[in-house]
Amino acid sequence: MISADHLQKIASWSHDLKNDEIERARKGIVEKSYPAGAYICHRGDRLDSWTGVSSGLIKLGTVSKTGKAVTLAGLREGGWFGEGTLLKNEPRQYDLVALRDTTMAFMNNATFFWLFEHSAAFNRYLVRQFNERLGQFIALVEYDRMLDATARVARNIAWLFNPVLYRNLGRHLQISQEELGALSGVSRQAANQSLKVLEQARLLRVEHGGITVVDLEGLSRYGE
Repeated sequence: MISADHLQKIASWSHDLKNDEIERARKGIVEKSYPAGAYICHRGDRLDSWTGVSSGLIKLGTVSKTGKAVTLAGLREGGWFGEGTLLKNEPRQYDLVALRDTTMAFMNNATFFWLFEHSAAFNRYLVRQFNERLGQFIALVEYDRMLDATARVARNIAWLFNPVLYRNLGRHLQISQEELGALSGVSRQAANQSLKVLEQARLLRVEHGGITVVDLEGLSRYGE
């Protein structure tokens, strides 16, 4: 169980809930911490909770039948996911790895379905989230086949600043070049060179330990 104030801090979707819905949600959430490099779950595991990132950075990925490692998405603090798995009552279809020390929030199955059945605001959030994720995964197929390393890095940065998935988090993100490379499927050296190109294009600023986005639309369309 977490406090109502903490729920408001880690979950932007809770801001639109009614008081009784907030109370139900907070009572159904627990948090757990993971060190950098730890697996939160493996593909095929049952993880019967709706999951959010309270703090840190994680990677959703998988390995194809040919042995190719594929990053599906990166999620920063404030990101929630796994609703499709719960609604379909199936195992997770991806590996989930902490890229840095990370605290995860787990909403139990019963609470998720109570909100799904009773809260219009919660359902509006889920619909928006489904729509954004669908667009993200369609773009993933496109850029994996067509875009170079710099465009991959640009797209992944833009996804971490998606205003629908991450509300009111500003334009700065603490992230290392190694973490960005892991999310983009490129080496740290390639991520470093890509950041220099994107900075020269005035799309972002590289700062100590992180980046500040200057032109989010430009990043999301870079390489087209």
